[in-house]
Amino acid sequence: MNKKLIFLDIDGTLTSPGSNVPPESALEAIRASREAGHKVFLCTGRNYDMLSPLLKYGCFDGAVASSGGYVFYGDQVLYDCPMSDEQRDIAMRLLKEQGVLRTVEAKDGSFCDEGMGEFLQQCSGGNSELLRWREALEKDLGIRPMAEYDGRPIYKVVFMCREAEQLAPAIEALEKDFFFLVQDMMGANCLNGELVNRKFDKGLGIRRVCEALGYPIEDTVGFGDSMNDLEMIETVGTSVCMANGSPQLKKRSQIVCPSVQENGLARAFQDLGLVNSAKNEA
Repeated sequence: MNKKLIFLDIDGTLTSPGSNVPPESALEAIRASREAGHKVFLCTGRNYDMLSPLLKYGCFDGAVASSGGYVFYGDQVLYDCPMSDEQRDIAMRLLKEQGVLRTVEAKDGSFCDEGMGEFLQQCSGGNSELLRWREALEKDLGIRPMAEYDGRPIYKVVFMCREAEQLAPAIEALEKDFFFLVQDMMGANCLNGELVNRKFDKGLGIRRVCEALGYPIEDTVGFGDSMNDLEMIETVGTSVCMANGSPQLKKRSQIVCPSVQENGLARAFQDLGLVNSAKNEA
């Protein structure tokens, strides 16, 4: 079997939404896959600050972070593309004027508007992305008040609002350079999504890793659960969606594996031959 590059989304895939603790079965599978010669990368919308608690497990060779805006392999930065100051200022102003709640993500910190917690409490249902922000705010995963934001470079703006019309001015001004990804909310009474630079996405991040390490795209495997994983799912050689994932992403994926709560990663790693079955039994 050719050695693979394996790319893992975090929230709803590697961990329960908002958690920094993967199932032990997933960690064992990842370690066994690396022992077999494969390389494993996180592939996430989280910035470096929010993914860094997972690095303590020593299971990952690098990451496609900030939805592809910051990519690293070991100590080597492969790609780094924050917003320009002008782009950031336009996005922040137009979203604020329409009452859109914003969270900005720098490499080393995240900052959110006041009222985000109250807004989330009023929303019902939702996918893993909504649950991530709810859990992050409740458990204090380092998201600080917007008043503390000091102008440092940011890679992404996460937005939440009631009506799509609130996004219209920002879309008109920025859609040439930015993609407005609105999540599949599964019945929630609000919109949440991400403002992501068209210069990068998770799929392009994966291609940058392949180019740097000399792997063909056919030898990549990607695991995700929400529509912000779509570019990853459409790029990798083998695409896997979690059973707890978006119905739309399941339709685009080659394989659907059990949920994160059902040891889905470990079972899929075994089914795909990424580990020695004697070392990992889910």
